Amino acid sequence: MTEPQPAERPRAERPRRPAALLFEPGTHVEEDSDRFFELESMDDPRQLLKRATELAEAFRTAAERATDFQAMAAAQLTDPRRFDRLTFADLAEQAGWTEEYARRMAEYGETLMKGGGATP
Repeated sequence: MTEPQPAERPRAERPRRPAALLFEPGTHVEEDSDRFFELESMDDPRQLLKRATELAEAFRTAAERATDFQAMAAAQLTDPRRFDRLTFADLAEQAGWTEEYARRMAEYGETLMKGGGATP
């Protein structure tokens, strides 16, 4: 007969790290190649799910960080203290946004910079 095991304590959930990319974005890849991070060559569905989930999270995190940097650039470019500042309309045209979105991004960028910048 086995002795009862002590109850396991719940572990604190560690933040997930982004998946390592196998190449830098923009790196030349053969044009006839239809490979996406080797996912198509995985036979084990558990392994495929794990790796695809890691990649999805990595890209989501990267997109969020890129948006933060866009916002900070928008705030800097529209800063009234700059002699070459852009209007919200000019910023919107340059970035492919609406003027309202450009204004909101600049405001968001200002709050990020006041708080120390983009998240690590």
